[in-house]
Amino acid sequence: MKNKQTYLTRASSALLIFIMLGYLVKFYPETLTNFDSSIQSAIRGNLPKTLTTFYKIVTEFGNEVFIFIYVFAIAAIFYIWKRWKAEAYFLVINLLAMGVFSTVFKYLYGRERPSLAYLIPKPMGPSFPSWHAASTMIVALTLLIVIEQRLSKSYVKRIIQGLFLLIAVLTAISRIYLGVHYPSDIVGGWLLAYTIATVAFPFYDQKRFEWRFQSKQK
Repeated sequence: MKNKQTYLTRASSALLIFIMLGYLVKFYPETLTNFDSSIQSAIRGNLPKTLTTFYKIVTEFGNEVFIFIYVFAIAAIFYIWKRWKAEAYFLVINLLAMGVFSTVFKYLYGRERPSLAYLIPKPMGPSFPSWHAASTMIVALTLLIVIEQRLSKSYVKRIIQGLFLLIAVLTAISRIYLGVHYPSDIVGGWLLAYTIATVAFPFYDQKRFEWRFQSKQK
C-alpha cells in the first residue's frame, strides 16, 4: 500500500504540473511565447530538405492508426505467445486511457495550432496536448517497465528501452519541426503520459503478481 501511495503521489504531482501548464495555455498563452519560439527556432533552423524528409517519416510512429496496430500486435504477442496477460492489458489500457484523456484535454483547452509554415497537412483538432508525443511516450514508458521486469540480460534491456525512448523523443521533435505543435504541447503530452503510466503501474504490478501466483500467466 505504501508503495502504491508513492506512485500515486508522483502521478498527482505530474498531473498538477500538467493542469498548471494547461491553465497558462488557456488563459495566459503569452507567458509561453519565449519558451515555445526559442525551441521552435532551434529545432526548425532553415528547414533542410533531408531533415524534413526524415521527420515526415518519423512522425508516422505517432499516427493513430499505426500506433494502435503495432501496440495491439505487441499486446497479442504478450498475451498469446508469451502468456504475459497482465502486461498485455497494461499496454492496451494505457494507450486507450491516453486516447480518451488527451482528447478530452485537447477540447477543454482548445489551443490553436502554431501559426507557422506547415510541412505536412494541418492536423484536425486543437493542439494541446500533443497526441503524438503523449501516445509514443505512454507506449515507451509502459514497455520500459515490462522490459525491465521480464528481460534478464541487461544490455538487451537497455538497447530495447533506449530504442522505444528514442522513437518517442524523435516523434515529439518531428511535431515541432513540421510546424504542427508548440514545444509546450509536447511537454503537456509527456506529463500526461507519465501521469497515466504512474497511476496504472501499481495496479498492474499487483495484478501481475496475483496472476502469476494463481498460475494464470507466466
